[in-house]
Amino acid sequence: VQLVESGGGSVQSGGSLRLSCAASGYSSSSYSMAWFRQAPGKKREGVAAIDSDGNTAYADSVKGRFTISLDNAKNTLYLQMSSLKPEGTGLYYCAIGEILFVPPTLVDNAFENWGQGILVTVSS
Repeated sequence: VQLVESGGGSVQSGGSLRLSCAASGYSSSSYSMAWFRQAPGKKREGVAAIDSDGNTAYADSVKGRFTISLDNAKNTLYLQMSSLKPEGTGLYYCAIGEILFVPPTLVDNAFENWGQGILVTVSS
């Protein structure tokens, strides 16, 4: 399984970014994918998740600002981030795993495969 994130970078507070995660090699047509982030000096936390049936879940801190989506034809996961805040700075990882819960979980040990991560920096 290979997951490759792209779209990170630097943005000012209030700005927007779209992250992409190209997935390949996952054998099942039923799966859950998610975005996690790890801020400097903090634990990794779930941001948003989506499963192959279209069910979604969001962390309270990003509800109304972030949108997760899945393009099955392109095997690509997206995270549209708007109204970004400085506390959104960190490494963003995409992950894929079995569907264990509906709506999908934001717990990291539920996901089997991870990307390398991509840096997002939000300046005030």
